[in-house]
Amino acid sequence: MSSEVKAKEKVNMDPQYLIKLTVTLLITCVVVAAALGGVNAVTAETIEEINWENTVNAMKAVVADPDATAFSDALELTDAMTAAASASGGTLDSVYEAQVDGQNAGYAIKVVTSGSQGKIEMMVGVDGEGVVTGVSIVKNAETAGIGSKVMENQNTASGVGVLSQFEGKSAADGTLTVGSNVDAISGATVSTRGVTNGVNAALAVAGAMG
Repeated sequence: MSSEVKAKEKVNMDPQYLIKLTVTLLITCVVVAAALGGVNAVTAETIEEINWENTVNAMKAVVADPDATAFSDALELTDAMTAAASASGGTLDSVYEAQVDGQNAGYAIKVVTSGSQGKIEMMVGVDGEGVVTGVSIVKNAETAGIGSKVMENQNTASGVGVLSQFEGKSAADGTLTVGSNVDAISGATVSTRGVTNGVNAALAVAGAMG
């Protein structure tokens, strides 16, 4: 075998070609980035509108007169409000003022609690007197055919919807407790307890707001 080493052929690139290729790639990157930015801006705005529409629907479901009620933007949360929710077994997400004819008519309070299979996001309406006007489930992962019965407001043994039973409750009723002043859906006690904690949290937040 020959020990002679062959020199590698040197590739000569045209400098003008390299410059043209670099500029082309740069322009392509700029155009693609701009296009993606534009799509993201349009998509983000659409998603925001959809989320707000869903939030309004959830709020309307928990006030006494949905057709006559308007809602403020989300209010600024205070330490007292978040602490009140936490002490009652929930996490405060957001609070909106309910207004009828421009006057305060209470609040729509979104809280998150733990169910049997994960988090339960719910909206609770509380009027100006601190009385629950409604409960609406925004998102949940409860078991179909069991915990889902609670989320769907199916009737308890007393014939009242498990969510509907909270309407008219207030801090005057004391801490709401399954088996005491709250009825559970058979086989879905944990899910019922999760919702109950959410209502307790919402009432505590309303109380902290004065």
